[in-house]
Amino acid sequence: MTGTQARRGRPRDASRDRALLDATLAVLTESGYGALTTAAVAARAGVSTATLYRRWPSKEVMVVDAAAAYAKELTAQPDTGTLEGDLCALLRDKAASLTGNEGGVLRTLIGEAAYSPSLAEALTNAFMVPVRERMEEMTQRAVDRGEIPPVEHPDLLGDMVIGPMMSKFFLTPLPPNQVDPATASEIADHMLSYLLRALGHETHGTVTSDK
Repeated sequence: MTGTQARRGRPRDASRDRALLDATLAVLTESGYGALTTAAVAARAGVSTATLYRRWPSKEVMVVDAAAAYAKELTAQPDTGTLEGDLCALLRDKAASLTGNEGGVLRTLIGEAAYSPSLAEALTNAFMVPVRERMEEMTQRAVDRGEIPPVEHPDLLGDMVIGPMMSKFFLTPLPPNQVDPATASEIADHMLSYLLRALGHETHGTVTSDK
């Protein structure tokens, strides 16, 4: 049963739901998935466990909904008018989501997803699919503007962002909570010129990213 199915037909207070999901992410960050309990989340949110179970039938469903709500805030899709501006915004967005407390949450969820097909599917839909769709949209706009030639295999474009970002922020010795926002943005900017060239974008001089 999915979180959506569990809620069907029940009037819900969106602000209360968000407070409960925020509490879920807070406990998840502090304790990890294995130690997360509905009792701990209820105590953090100041509600009864019965309140949680009226909304989510299990902690897995609750965590899946929390992950989806968290990811939704990280998928803004600005149209800056140029491929460089769009791609810069995306790279900085993803760098921010993979560092600090946000990165810790995602790292925990990815680790648990190896043992939970439903959580793995939720993470794919919440984190990966939006990036792939956003890349396809921005590159198509760039093609329509004449900035770049038509792109072959546009379905692979999102992985050109996801792969290097995950490698840089998750597979390096430096813990994500030690990367400050300025450093994360700088790393994202370093990737910008390489991705622009991979997409066939002709730059003149140094690529700038102060949009």
